[in-house]
Formats: sequence, structure tokens, C-alpha cells
Amino acid sequence: MISLPSHRLRTLPFLLATLPGIAWAQDAHSPDRVMVTAPRAAVPLNAVSVDAGTLKALRAATSDTASLLRSTPGVSLYGAGGASSLPAIRGLADDRLRIKVDGMDLVASCPNHMNPPLSYLDPTMVDTLKVYAGITPVSVGGDSIGGTIIAETPAPEFAAPGEAPLVTGRLSGFYRSNNQARSASLAASYATETFQLAYSGSLARADNYRAGGDFKTTTETGRPGHTLPLDEVGSTAYDTRNHLVGVALRSANHLVEAKLGLQDVPYQLYPNQRMDMLGNDQQRVNLRYLGQFDWGTLEARATHEDVDHEMDFGPDRRFWYGTLSGDGVPCAPLGGAPNSCAAGMPMLTASTNSGLSLQGSLELSEQATLRLGSEFQRYRLDDWWPASGGGMWPGTFLNIADGQRDRAAAYAEWEARTGPQWTTLLGARYERVQTNTGDVRGYSTAAGAPGSQAADAARFNALDRERNDDNWDLTALLRHTSSASLDIEVGVARKVRSPNLYERYAWSTWPMAATMNNFVGDGNGYVGNPDLQPEVAHTLSATFDWHAADRSWAIRATPYVTQVTDFIDAVRCTTALIPGSACPATSTATNAFVVLQYANQSARLVGVDLSGQMPLTEGGWGRWGLEGVVNVTDGENRDTGQGLYNIMPLNARLTLTHRQGGWDNAVEVVLVQAKDDLSEVRNEIRTAGYGLVNLRASHTWKQLRVDFGIDNLLDKLYALPLGGAYVGQGKTMSMNGVPWGTAVPGMGRSVYVAASYEF
Repeated sequence: MISLPSHRLRTLPFLLATLPGIAWAQDAHSPDRVMVTAPRAAVPLNAVSVDAGTLKALRAATSDTASLLRSTPGVSLYGAGGASSLPAIRGLADDRLRIKVDGMDLVASCPNHMNPPLSYLDPTMVDTLKVYAGITPVSVGGDSIGGTIIAETPAPEFAAPGEAPLVTGRLSGFYRSNNQARSASLAASYATETFQLAYSGSLARADNYRAGGDFKTTTETGRPGHTLPLDEVGSTAYDTRNHLVGVALRSANHLVEAKLGLQDVPYQLYPNQRMDMLGNDQQRVNLRYLGQFDWGTLEARATHEDVDHEMDFGPDRRFWYGTLSGDGVPCAPLGGAPNSCAAGMPMLTASTNSGLSLQGSLELSEQATLRLGSEFQRYRLDDWWPASGGGMWPGTFLNIADGQRDRAAAYAEWEARTGPQWTTLLGARYERVQTNTGDVRGYSTAAGAPGSQAADAARFNALDRERNDDNWDLTALLRHTSSASLDIEVGVARKVRSPNLYERYAWSTWPMAATMNNFVGDGNGYVGNPDLQPEVAHTLSATFDWHAADRSWAIRATPYVTQVTDFIDAVRCTTALIPGSACPATSTATNAFVVLQYANQSARLVGVDLSGQMPLTEGGWGRWGLEGVVNVTDGENRDTGQGLYNIMPLNARLTLTHRQGGWDNAVEVVLVQAKDDLSEVRNEIRTAGYGLVNLRASHTWKQLRVDFGIDNLLDKLYALPLGGAYVGQGKTMSMNGVPWGTAVPGMGRSVYVAASYEF
């Protein structure tokens, strides 16, 4: 049996002792405050920051931090829970991206990846959000092939010398009509010249949302007495709570800060998963030292994270299973007769994640900088499913037992101006990734247990499961400033990612268990493969940036091609592939959910990101402008000739902007082509093209900002191209107990209003 780890936070005293006890701040002054920032980092042209104005406008109507990236070139979003969508960069998503939250490498500790890194920040907590697409400097990359996303909360602010203590704060909240979403948040800080104490917290809750048009649910409703309106999208409600406390100290040339983050999620339901998240508790500690020396800067960080995660059926899929199914009579107590009825399927996960990093930035000259760094991450994961009746007893199912994934890295990066118009960036990074896991077992060790549990566990336990990967990343960028209105950058990179623990070690071929191991939302079941090799991606891209000298207009185009060897895709699971398993002898279904096994194959992604803005007119009616983003990505599995899974079709986002006085208004049109280049092995669902119209407006007074808008103004019925398969209600424990072929619909018309007051 596995029980919850009892060593929570024991490592924190060690981490607290790893940093020096003095603090430093750079000389960035304003009349009444001092800002503290990190050392300058290499920024390719294809690195995009979400500007402050966009952040304010978008977070007025969402509890999903990843959705703040929706207007970023090259970025699309995998549908998931209402506060936990997964960003994709140029067709590569989830663990293929490195996502850093205040410098921490957070990990999704869930067989369905319901707690991805950005879900631990409420949008109101985000101060900066930056995306490095494809060609990523080695100082911010590593163990990823698609790019890097960096999310940061506000940097420490201190009172200016000789001034009174600085007290700041913000109160905000919003309401959305479609799903009765409501949110409240508070941020406050107190600072002297050398000390700052800051807090930010948020609460957000929403009911199921309603689709647009004439959407009708096609599956059964939940338990007796619990029914859904025909246009309601099941399993889309959520309730999240996030808190962050920060303490910072500074002296002449040094800064030390500590941030403590807490998350409590009572529930977050998932329309494209077989399970719902009915609890997620996270505690994280983030310690940072920043020092300025004659030779440059030194930054050190020590982090620790604990996660306790629980899944089971939410109300929209809560059935009584077995002989009493559907009649509303509770199941017999576990261990009692006839014990043929399961009232649910609890799935528990616990993880610890500790990290250390050190980076020095050496100013070799006024034109050249050398960055040297090292990192270490220690990750431990236990994933177990307690007995609950039916075929799920008498013991505990060990999905991942004592999972281990350790990373050690070192890198060097040189950036220099090699001429009046030339900038060069060269970097190399080495990573050692070690994974392993302990012995597993099914609910039952009997030979006749459902789904060949005993045979699968014996086969897995007989393996030598330790794997060691030696990974090399290389990046080269060359930028040329051709004129005051044209910058050109060409880059090439080799990026490597090692498989995650579920890709290597999810072991059961039993369809019921396999469908619970799915972090892409396609409704299928997945079996791990201990022999998976790391993915190796070679990317070539160029960025052409035409702009006015004052940036009043700009057009940016980035064509790219990425070729991946040992790409982790999937093949149909059969007894020929895994003898003695629960997989079928053959698997050729084209209109059903199936069981798959991860496999190394070859892939290629080709596309172009386009973005731009231009002024239209300015006068008595204010300033009018036009902004736009167009993304094109084509992904192909070169072994099979099929499309890669969840590739966003051609899409465009065009925005007419208007600003006058305190008003900031926009009319946005979203256009998406039909998705018909599909992953056939997964029986990926086609989606039709669509167009949406969104309206938003805001007015800002000195300290008060009010936002209001209408999303999906015309109440259009549409399917989310990256939303996966709709399995949000009904008997989802049975692989094909819910109909195949329905994509998750998007939200219908929704009116929202938000207010924010700063002091």
C-alpha cells in the first residue's frame, strides 16, 4: 500500500540555508519607489512579451492564465479545465515546452495533466509573460523542444531613499454571465528602503458553461436527480483559490527574496477527460539571491514544491455502477456482498519537486556577455488508486510507484555585438536526465482479475526500469539590423526532451485503467513504453521585422521548420505488440475510442507566424488602429504520413482598436479554418471552421479601471479545434460507454464586467 508522504516540507530548512543572507537591487529608480529586476537576458526577435495593456484587458474576463497568451503569434491552447488549458507553441504542447513560474520548473503531477504549471497562478497575479518560440537561448531552455514560456509575478518594489514607507495594493473582481463565473482578488504590499512584504490572493468559481447556437448533449446525464439542460456543456465548472506571500530584503548590491505559494482547488471538472479533479493542494517555496559585482551579476535560486492531487467523478458523470446502475441505490460497502458496484473511482497523486539553479552573467566587454549556469531538479511521484468496489478491489492499484525523474544541467551562452549592425548568440547546454520507478500492482494479483492486471504488472516488474539520458542542446542566432525599419534574424537549434514518467512507466493495458492515463484529451487509453528515447528536434527559422522608426506600425513574419527524430507519438496496442496483454488481437476501429502505446517515430512541423499593427486615423474621435495575428502550422508524422495530433488549423485574430481619453475599446474577429488534417491512429475528431466576434471596452480613471465586453457576440455554435473529445458526462469509466465523435463545444455568448481599484 502507498500512503500520503509524511515528509511534507522537510527539505525546506535545507533550501532556506542554501542562499546568502544579504540582498541587492539594481539602480532602477522612480520618484517614490525602487524596482528590482533580473539581469539582462538574451531576447531573440521571435520572443514575444504580452504587454501590460493586453494583460489588463484579457485578465478581466478569465481565470485561465494560459489564455492570456491567446493573441501571441504561434501560440494555441489545448482545451482542459476552465482554469488549466495547456499552451502549445507551433504545434508542440505540454511537456514539450519549458514553462517557468517565477523561475520554478513546475511539473504536472497527474495522469491527465490537470495541474499544469500555469494553473498555479491566477491571471491577476501575472506581471510579465514572455514566450520564446522554437529558437530558445540555452539559458532559458532545456528539456523541451517547442520553446519556453516565462511567467512572473511582480518584482519587489522598495521605497525611494529618504521617503516614507511605500504602501500599494489592488482590489479586483469580475462576473461572466454564461457560466455565472465570479472572481475576487487582492494584492497588497508594504515596503521600506530595504524591506518588502507582499501578498496576493484570488478566488474564482464558475458553473458549467453553455454552448452557442443549438448544441444538444448526446450522452446520458449524471446520477438520478441530476440532469443537465440540453445546451449545457458538462464537467466545465471549477472552484480555485490561489495565494502568494513574498518577503524581500536588499542592501547596496544584493537582494534576497522568498515567495511562498499556496493553492487549494476544491474541484475543477474536465469535459475531455474520464475523471474530474476533486482536490489539488500545492505548497511551494521559492528562494532567490541576486548580486551585482564588478565582473557582472550572480543569480541563485532554491525551490521546493509539494502537491497532493485527487481525482474522481464529478456530478455530471456520477453513476452507480454495476448491477444497481442507474436506479439511485447506493453501492454495498467495500468488502460487503455482493461488492459488484463501485460508487466512484478515487485516484490519488502526490509529488515533491526540488530545484537548485545558479547563473553568472559576465560582462566581458561593452559588446560581449558570457552566461554560465547550472541547474538541478529532483522530482518524485506516487500515483495510486484505492479500492472502490466492482472490478476495482480488493487492493490498491499502483499506477506509478516511487517514480523518479532527476535532471542535472550545465550551459554556456555567449552574446555579442560583432559589428555595428550584427548581434550573435551562441549557446550549448548539457543535461543528464535519470528516470526510474518501483514495482507496481493492480487492484488484484489474481490471474483472473480484469484486464490482465497480474500479467501486465509481472511483465513490468521484471524489467530493468532505470533509464539515463545524455542530452545536448545547441542554439545559434544571428541578427542583422539592416536599417532603421528592418531587422532580420536567422536561427538554428537542436533541442532535446526526455520522456515524462507517464510516457515511460504507465503500465496497464486494461482499457479502463489505460483511459485514465491520458493528458491529450482525446478519450483514448495510453500505455507507457520504458524503451522510449528522448525526442530530438532540429529547428530552422527566420524572422523579418519591418517597422516604423517609432514602432507606430510593424509587420513581423517568422517562417520555420522543425524536424523531430524519436518523436513520441502513438501506435495501436495489440497482443502482437504486447503479448499476453488486455489489448485486442487487432485494432482497426475508425469511429471508437482505442488503446494506444507510446512509440518513437519521426515528425515534421512547418509553418509561419504573422503579426502586425498599424494606425488608421487620429482626430476628434480618438485614435483608431488595426492589429492582427495569423498562424499557419502543418504537422506530419513522417513514419505514417498522417497528421500530428491537435495541430491548430489556419487561424487569424484581427482587432480594430480605439483609444480616446480614458477609453480603450476593441472589436475582435477570430477566424479558424476547419480541422481535417488528422491523427488517424487516435481517431481524432474533425471540427468545422468558424468565425467569432468579441467586443471589449474599458475606462480608466486615476485609480479605478472598469472593463466590460461580450465574447461570442453572435452566440455561434462551434467546436474547439484543440478541445479534444467530449466525454464530460455519462458512464465515462467504460472506454466506449460514451459516444465517440463529439468534439468539445466552445462557450456561447457571454457578457462580462470587471473592476479594479489600485491604491
